[in-house]
Amino acid sequence: MSNFARTLRQTLTIARRDFIATVFTPTFLLFLLAPVFMLGFGAVGGLGAASMAKSAEGKVRIVAVVPDADRDALIAADRELRGLFRGDEMPPPLFFERPGADPDIQARALFQNPHFDATAALYGTLERPQILFAPPSERHARYLAQLAEQALRSTRLGSPRLVQARVEPVARQVTSSSGHGQAAFFTVFGLFMLSLMLSSQAVGTMAEERSNKVIEVLAAATPLESVFLGKLLGMFGVALMFLLFWGSVFTQIGRLLPGNIATELADVAPATGAVFPLLFFAYFTMSYMLLGAVFLSVGAQAATPREIQMLSLPITIFQMGMLGFAIAAASQPGSWVARAAEIFPFSSPFAMGARAANQPEVWPHLLALGWQVLWVAITVTIGARLFRRGVLKSGGPKFRLKALFGG
Repeated sequence: MSNFARTLRQTLTIARRDFIATVFTPTFLLFLLAPVFMLGFGAVGGLGAASMAKSAEGKVRIVAVVPDADRDALIAADRELRGLFRGDEMPPPLFFERPGADPDIQARALFQNPHFDATAALYGTLERPQILFAPPSERHARYLAQLAEQALRSTRLGSPRLVQARVEPVARQVTSSSGHGQAAFFTVFGLFMLSLMLSSQAVGTMAEERSNKVIEVLAAATPLESVFLGKLLGMFGVALMFLLFWGSVFTQIGRLLPGNIATELADVAPATGAVFPLLFFAYFTMSYMLLGAVFLSVGAQAATPREIQMLSLPITIFQMGMLGFAIAAASQPGSWVARAAEIFPFSSPFAMGARAANQPEVWPHLLALGWQVLWVAITVTIGARLFRRGVLKSGGPKFRLKALFGG
């Protein structure tokens, strides 16, 4: 049997061992259903925040201290202008008060009223309105100024609307550049979250086996490179089961979405078309392997859970930096930032995933995948040598990439 065949068999044996030891346990169900708990806690927190926002929403208002003669024009102008805003950008509701002896003092007193929250107040004439606002509500003050302008125009022209426009929706035949940009952002974020969440389990696996001496038995029987790569492949198999389960769930949920949401999501499409799912999976594989190899190396060096936490935090911070780097690359396709993120090995899977969403060319991805495979081999080999020197107290052979392939 050749060295390569022997190494491959040893690697797959360790991968199968780790896969079975992880999947055929009751705790795997908790791991598989972790997103349900995350969504549940998120929903509870969202409902609490929404109820608090809704209770405060009814108290927020903008106020016009104007005579009754100006109210109808302001109400008509307010009705026209509110049609330009989306729900979350809508100004607070408009309230009116009759002016007293001193409208300035009256308007300022509105901001001290404990029964409601006035963000902006208008007083004076429509020709020369005086507007007050409580920072940071300058946008509401500008809305009141535009409201006075529109009301005065409609009063002088005699009609609030001179143009009868016909508005008709048009189905877009091609995905817009903004749709590609949104797809690139979702690609980067999805790759990051999946890689970080699924590969972090490798830390505890290696630390546990080091504590009960299993890793030393494996290292005595097989090359450490095979041990590391086998464990990486075993954990990757677990990650694939996670993806297959939740991928099938989300494809069914997509059929239940309302028509308007489905139409909006259709515009968020990658530039590479049907090839994109394959590229996404390939870059997820590379990012998982790179990050998993680093976490395996950390777990091999750590002797206690405290050391795992101390070593994992800098890695997570580093990965957050890679996320920001890749998002910057996704927002500036073709720039030097994008090129640097595509070349740097630990941000390359994220940045190239964004490129697959932004640009239609496929051939650069073949080069990128080869580059990333090389760095997976380097990371696994370095991790194995660090474990050999730091834990087994053995110098081992010289650093060679072909050790992964039995050379």
